[in-house]
Amino acid sequence: MSVIYVLLTISVCVALVFFAAFVFSVRKGQYDDSYTPSVRMLFEDELVEPTAKDNNQNKTQTD
Repeated sequence: MSVIYVLLTISVCVALVFFAAFVFSVRKGQYDDSYTPSVRMLFEDELVEPTAKDNNQNKTQTD
């Protein structure tokens, strides 16, 4: 019967540690942005246009 008390005490301690970690992460703002991740894949990536220097290098390599 004493094993049950030991296991119960350990499980309550582990639960309190996880609860403290959750409260800490909420206070630090871990879960503030709930909108952006759901639509991030809908945003288009910015297109990087080659500069004039890159165009000249490409022309000389193909010639």
